[in-house]
Amino acid sequence: MKFINKYTKALVIALTVTLLHFAIWEVINRALPLIDAPPIVNGFAYSGYQIGQSPQERKYPSTTEILKDLELLKKYTNRIRIYGALENPETTALAARLGLKVTAGAWLGPVHEDNQRELEALLARTALYPNIERIIVGNEAILRGDLTPEEMIGYLEEARRTSRVPVSTAEPWHVWLRYPQLVKHVDFITVHLLPYHEGLPAEKAVDYALERYHELLDKYPRKKIVIGEIGWPSKGPTIDASVASNVNQARFVREFLAKTAYEPFDYYLMEAIDQPWKVKIEGWAGAYWGMFDAERQEKYSLHGAVPKDLRWVSKALWGSLLAFIPIFFIAVRFREWGTGAQISLAILLQACITVLVVTWNLPGDYYYSLRDMIILVALILALLMTTAVLMTYAIEFSEVMFKGYWIRAYKPATPVPAEQEAFVSIHLACYNEPPEMVIATIESLVKLDYTNYEVLVVDNNTKDESKWKPVEEYMSKLPDNFKFYHLPQWPGFKAGALNFALKETDPRAEVVGVVDADYVVTPDWLAVLIPHFMDPGVAVVQAPQAHRDFENNFFRRMSNWEFEGFFRIGMHHRHERNALIQHGTMTLVRRKALVELGGWSEWCICEDTELGLRLLEGGYELRYIDRVFGRGLTPANFEALKSQRFRWAFGAMQILKHHLPKLLGKSTLSFGQRYHFLTGWMGWLGDGLQLLFTLSSIGWTLAMLAFPKSFSLPVSIMLTPVLCFLVVKGALGPILYRKTMKECKWSDIFGASLAGLGLSHTIARGIMMGLIQKRGVFKTTNKGKADKGSIFGLLTPIREEVLLLLALIVSASAMIYARGINNLDAQLWVTMLTLQSLPYWSTLACQIIAQLPDRPPKQ
Repeated sequence: MKFINKYTKALVIALTVTLLHFAIWEVINRALPLIDAPPIVNGFAYSGYQIGQSPQERKYPSTTEILKDLELLKKYTNRIRIYGALENPETTALAARLGLKVTAGAWLGPVHEDNQRELEALLARTALYPNIERIIVGNEAILRGDLTPEEMIGYLEEARRTSRVPVSTAEPWHVWLRYPQLVKHVDFITVHLLPYHEGLPAEKAVDYALERYHELLDKYPRKKIVIGEIGWPSKGPTIDASVASNVNQARFVREFLAKTAYEPFDYYLMEAIDQPWKVKIEGWAGAYWGMFDAERQEKYSLHGAVPKDLRWVSKALWGSLLAFIPIFFIAVRFREWGTGAQISLAILLQACITVLVVTWNLPGDYYYSLRDMIILVALILALLMTTAVLMTYAIEFSEVMFKGYWIRAYKPATPVPAEQEAFVSIHLACYNEPPEMVIATIESLVKLDYTNYEVLVVDNNTKDESKWKPVEEYMSKLPDNFKFYHLPQWPGFKAGALNFALKETDPRAEVVGVVDADYVVTPDWLAVLIPHFMDPGVAVVQAPQAHRDFENNFFRRMSNWEFEGFFRIGMHHRHERNALIQHGTMTLVRRKALVELGGWSEWCICEDTELGLRLLEGGYELRYIDRVFGRGLTPANFEALKSQRFRWAFGAMQILKHHLPKLLGKSTLSFGQRYHFLTGWMGWLGDGLQLLFTLSSIGWTLAMLAFPKSFSLPVSIMLTPVLCFLVVKGALGPILYRKTMKECKWSDIFGASLAGLGLSHTIARGIMMGLIQKRGVFKTTNKGKADKGSIFGLLTPIREEVLLLLALIVSASAMIYARGINNLDAQLWVTMLTLQSLPYWSTLACQIIAQLPDRPPKQ
């Protein structure tokens, strides 16, 4: 019965999320009722190029392809307008076969010889084919600046002398108003009315176009006016209030056809069929003006409701199908965590898969070039990595929020009599540390309520005698079980010093303890933790890192609480599956296991975590007791905090690269252990990914500004991973802090979040360098209080972050300046750049806060 209930509940959750997902798609894409239009179109502007064809590349449609196009258009109209005389010359003859009248054109540019060939071909064809009812010499040549009005008049008069049909040229309405002399040399006015380019909202665009038409009519009452182009694109950048969409295209065309149905308007819809090749010369809106797409499928009908996305059912179905099995698995796998955890994970997973499905379908919605496809593949990979990061965050969040209790929750043990105590060798490695700080640590070790132990202090590579001599002198007055070693030149950084201490360890020692040089430990540290080693499977007993002397300085408070989140949340989350991250202070290690595995790894600058993973690979258990047994000092300033976090991120990648075969292949590691060591650094990998996004966004902004017709993308899709990552990172942390640390004030939660965000760039650099380089340099973290330094040196430790912040500010400002404050695409892009600037603003804030003086202690 329990078996049935387990799977029944999971099935209900999966079905509920699937139905809800489909319902949201249906609501968002509910067909909108629009005015119906008569099914007759006066004429279409027509270019016959298929997907992959372009006049620029001299790839032209075949006669059969053009004929099929004209047969398709014949169902709606009896007239077409074509633009060139030399390209696709068979179009006129094929139109004549189908009874289509043609307004033929000659394409004019800045080269006179080319123009003459076009004009001669047009005039010859006009004399030959009676279905040509008029000709248009030049298309927006004056607007583009290819020809002056005087030059255009010369070509017009040459055509009028020879042509048997009326002659005109085509320009937007404002060009005709600006150059009235042009009107005298045409038989009719061919005007282009494209309010999309003028930033009009779609619901007002038809009235605006007709106003411009009547303005010309009033200005030139004796001239016939032909609307050579009128329409709206289904895709393209937002221009002020002009939004390109399927619905707006259908709205504009239907309204225009309805309002002109019973008046003598002579017009050509822009245009019959989408032309992907126009992206290179007109920008990405240029490809999407057709009533039919490039595959010759109708994009909208002239009657009935119009859906926002013709393919939404397919996208929703794929999104639901791809998510159903994983959601069902989540609901089964995490059933003990409660319904809230199952649903929260299911919703986030469904959202991630939906974004991936939408992104994957972009080539079906847009005409993608090879460059676009390469960018799309990169975007999908980035989305996959972002999804992995978000799901990792979500799993931790759901377990902490909804599980209710920790299964592996060990407590301090009962001390044993002195004669039963295991012998412990405590190792303290120091390098160039303030002697008073090290002595304070040693003093706390002297006061331990424990009998059988020794303390080995190893100072390696410190050149300044004033740093290590006082420690040596102090220890010379202590009992024989306190020993001091100074190694003038020793390899291996901290791991090298610890390996030296391991060789000098008393043969009786069963457990090795490691304490950082700034820690003051409590007297009961060994007494209540060493008994855990009575279980032979236990290799490590770990107590949390904690801090002292931070209360009266906001930066040190920030640092303390930023650390605290990991030890109060992340360590428990990993400990549940015996996948603890060992850290190099307040840790106790079974000596036999340490020696058998070869000691501390000197190739890795995070030797503590690396050892923990090797112990897990050896089948040992690592225990975590969440009680403070020692407190150290926070990093002295933000530069020191950055240095420490860079080392951790770099070392994490060293560990991941080195142990990847066992994490993925044959080993004794459990699924949970593999999961945590493969995904445990996902948050940091996310920071690396964000840095790549930031650099890409700055580069793409420059490209869009320099080459606006060639560089543009649906920015909402690019915004999604940035927004999701920053929102999840910014929101889930504070929620978990309030759940697990009631004593943490909201100001401290804010400070911890600010510090975490401010470290993003440093972590990203550490991740990237760790992936690229094999060896790292261990740098000790400056602890305690630091000199504030001069105002001129304030930005030196964060110069990279400041430069990127300036680049983002300049990019956003330039985009607003170039595209306008009311441009929706510019607003979305600037929003993304602003979001990407948050880590860099946080870095600047952290650096400034670190300079603030201590508050006076409370009396």
